[in-house]
Amino acid sequence: MKLLEIQEIDSRLLQLRHRRNTLPQLAEIAGLADQHEEVVNRFRDAQILVEDLEIDAAKAESDVEQVRVRRERDRKRVDEGLVPAKDLTRLNYELESLERRVTTLEDEQLEVMENLEQARAALEQVTQELTAFEQRVADLEAERDAEWAEIDKQIKAVEITRGPATAGMPENLMALYDRMREQKAGLGAALLTRRECGGCRLTLDHDAIEEARAAAPDDVVRCEECSRILVRNEESGL
Repeated sequence: MKLLEIQEIDSRLLQLRHRRNTLPQLAEIAGLADQHEEVVNRFRDAQILVEDLEIDAAKAESDVEQVRVRRERDRKRVDEGLVPAKDLTRLNYELESLERRVTTLEDEQLEVMENLEQARAALEQVTQELTAFEQRVADLEAERDAEWAEIDKQIKAVEITRGPATAGMPENLMALYDRMREQKAGLGAALLTRRECGGCRLTLDHDAIEEARAAAPDDVVRCEECSRILVRNEESGL
């Protein structure tokens, strides 16, 4: 029966470690990892677009300002009568050309500024999305860490009980039990109940039952189907 106590401890440890490795937060964090890359890429693209448009906007402003300065300079010369009569017609034509150029450049500047405004709005939106996304991941990681801490605490408490439980157990029996446990999904020993193996749930045949009945209390009896160690008690049906 002591072997069953050890098996219960090991099964509990197996359950706790399985729970630790299969927390729902882990699956969600893993699923969010791929999405995170997509959001980060969109954020970077939006950021680059804003930076490019800011350069375009600065250039457009500079171009408009240069033409305005030239237009105002020429207009001042005309208004102040500083232009010779022979050059006045040419300068007036140039002023008309500069006026059209200013209008064209201002239209282009307005378009760039509109595009920049839209790009900044898109960047703000994806920034908020990224912030919310990263906050969700941080929350999940905090939940995961809290769960891990609690599970690790339970694992440690159970592990402490294993040493006393195995004290005095035959080394060859424990070696066989550990080998079976590795081969049989963590279940190396099972109770024989009403002639049924508690591991594979199959009923032992007549010869196996007779062999188990004839075995000494300290003899190792194993299931003929799954090879697990069978622990016998008054409910075994022997």
